[in-house]
Amino acid sequence: MKQWLKALTVLVVVAWSAPTMAWWWSSSDYTDTRYPIVLVHGMFGFDSIVGVDYWYGVAEDLRSDGADVYTTQVPALDSTIARGEALLPQIASIAAVHGKVNLIGHSHGGPTARYVARVRPDLVASVTSVGSPHKGSPVADLIYGSPAEGLAATLGNALGSLIDLLSGGGYDQDLRSSLYSLTAQGSAEFNRFAPAGMPSSNCGEGAYSANGVRFYSWGGTGVLTNVFDPSDALLGTTSLAFGFSANDGLVGRCSSHFGRVIRDNYFMNHLDEVNQALGLHSLFETDPKTVFRQQANRLKNAGL
Repeated sequence: MKQWLKALTVLVVVAWSAPTMAWWWSSSDYTDTRYPIVLVHGMFGFDSIVGVDYWYGVAEDLRSDGADVYTTQVPALDSTIARGEALLPQIASIAAVHGKVNLIGHSHGGPTARYVARVRPDLVASVTSVGSPHKGSPVADLIYGSPAEGLAATLGNALGSLIDLLSGGGYDQDLRSSLYSLTAQGSAEFNRFAPAGMPSSNCGEGAYSANGVRFYSWGGTGVLTNVFDPSDALLGTTSLAFGFSANDGLVGRCSSHFGRVIRDNYFMNHLDEVNQALGLHSLFETDPKTVFRQQANRLKNAGL
């Protein structure tokens, strides 16, 4: 009888404390970096439109395990330097509170983040690029200077202005400058201005750090990754510009290399890399949010 009462008492205690224990087990500091993570969007990007984030679910997932995360907004369409100048005061404001920041830029956001690290390395602890065309994109080369450029600029600037209006950015849009920055020639010019972290070989790694700033990158080589994602068709079309070279639909595998290359062949296309569209990605590859979590943990373990 006494044994039965003891067992019943244990069950009652466990049942009563289960919610508290579940909270304790689920809480974590896995992504709790020393400095906040700042997300920098790419071309045609935004922070949030009608409740849909560019970084779909990424910021919330990072915050759930301890990270301080800021999302920034720069011109959806403009040159790397103009975008960097728009980003700089935002970074200065965040760093005024936290000391430094960990920049993570997707696509054109990678070079944009590199600009800030180049002109104000004292504000930046690390730069991580995700699917960024550091050596340019054949898609930009194909459009810039072509007969189709005028029409592309008209339509692109109209779309960029609509995105800016809906997201409250307040920036002018300039597709032509954006395209030039992403051509091989425009990228080479920028790389001469900001060479830190750029590989010296065609498809190697760059320096892991410079001026007190750590450098990382990753990218994908998938294109048609989810039959239910309508954006795959568009990226399947743009991927034709690469011929037989591995790419994510807009950026080549080697062009994404910058600093320490975490991985360059995730089965993700250019939008999968930021968990778009609406979280539709390959079921047979790592969840994009998990890759961001792992990077946050990597930064944490590096004291960043």
